Amino acid sequence: MPAPVHVAWSPQLLAYDFGHGHPMSPARLRLTVELARALGVLEGAGVHVVEPEPVGDDLLGLVHEPAYLDAVRAASERGVMDPARGLGTDDDPVFPRMFDAAARIVGGTVDAVRAVVDGRAVHGINVAGGMHHAMPGAASGFCVLNDAAVAIQDALDAGVARVAYVDLDAHHGDGVERVFWDDPRVLTVSVHQSPATLFPGTGYPTDVGGRAAEGTAVNVALPPRTEGAGWLRAVEATVLPVVREFAPTLLVTQHGCDAHGRDPLSELRVGVRAQRHAAEWMHELAHEVCGGRWVALGGGGYAIVGVVPVAWANLLGVVTHRPVAPETPVPPGWRARILEEFGVEAPSRMGGDDVADLADGPDHRTWGSGYDPADPLDRAVRATRAAVFPHLGLVPDDL
Repeated sequence: MPAPVHVAWSPQLLAYDFGHGHPMSPARLRLTVELARALGVLEGAGVHVVEPEPVGDDLLGLVHEPAYLDAVRAASERGVMDPARGLGTDDDPVFPRMFDAAARIVGGTVDAVRAVVDGRAVHGINVAGGMHHAMPGAASGFCVLNDAAVAIQDALDAGVARVAYVDLDAHHGDGVERVFWDDPRVLTVSVHQSPATLFPGTGYPTDVGGRAAEGTAVNVALPPRTEGAGWLRAVEATVLPVVREFAPTLLVTQHGCDAHGRDPLSELRVGVRAQRHAAEWMHELAHEVCGGRWVALGGGGYAIVGVVPVAWANLLGVVTHRPVAPETPVPPGWRARILEEFGVEAPSRMGGDDVADLADGPDHRTWGSGYDPADPLDRAVRATRAAVFPHLGLVPDDL
C-alpha cells in the first residue's frame, strides 16, 4: 500500500477572498484541485484529503502578537481598517470573516505538519498555504496569518529538533525568516528575484540570520529575467547543499509559482517543467535527509488559468506519488470548462505550452561545471555561497 499522504483541502478555503480584481483570486485554488482530480492524482489508496478547521489563538499566538490578532478580528467582524498593521491596504483589503478564512489556511498547514510529525503521513500538502509575508504584528503582501511559521513553531514545541524551510516563490519569504531569524533550530532558505527590483525589498545574500543563528538564513537573490535552467542551477548550488548540511528532522517547502514568465507580478522566466523538477528535488531531499518527512505549500502565483493550476497539479502529483509527465495532455473536459468560464485557452500539456516551459527541462548547467564571473546569475549564486557556507561548515569550492 502506498505511504499515506495528507492533503489539506476544503471548498471553504476559497473564502480567503480579497475581492474582485485582486491578484490573489481563490479561483486559482479551485482550478488546481479540479485539474488534479481530473488527472486522478488525488484518488486512490494512501491519499487522504482532509478538511481543515480554523485554528484558535492558542496556536496563532505562537507567532502572532495578541494585539494584531485582535485587529484582524475587528477587521473581520466590524470592517475596522488598520493600515498600520497592514489591514485595509491595497494588498490586504478587509473582507467579512477574514479571520476565520486566514485561520483555516493555518489549520490546513498545521494539520499537515502534525500528520507528518506524528507518523500518520509521510508527506503533506496545503496548496492554499504558503502565506509567507505575514509578520507577527502585521499583514503584508496578500498574507494575513503566517501558516508556515505557526506550523513550524508548533512542530518545534512538539519536540522536532530541526526544521528546514525552503521558499521557491519569486518573492522573498520575509515573514518566515523574520520569525526564526534568531532560532538556530530553523533553516530558512529563499530563492527569489533580487530585492532591488521586487517586493518586499528584503532578502540579500548577506542576510544570514541573527547572532545566535548565523548561517540559518539563506537568501539567493536572482537577477530579473532568470530562466528555468539558471534557476535550477541556483537551487542545486545553494538549496541542496545547505539543507543536506543542516540535516533537518522535517522539511517544509513553499512553491509559489509566480517565478513563471507569464506571471504579472515578477520578472523571472521559470517554466512549469523547471518548477516541477524542483519539486522532485525537494521530494528526493526529504527522503535523503529526514526520512521523507515533507510538507509542501502553495504561495504566490497570479497567472490563475495558464500557470497556477498546471504548476500546482504537478506539485500535487509529486507529493502524492502520482507524478504527471510533462507531455501528459491536459484533460479536455477541464480545458473546455476553462474556455467556457474564462474565454481563454488553457495549456494543452502538463509541462505547459510557453517557450519557457518547453525549454525548462531537467537539463541545466550544474554548478560543478564551473563558475562564470561574467554571468549575473553565477555572481548571485556565488554571493550566497560566500556569505552562508562558512557558517555551516561548508567550503565554497568556487572561491
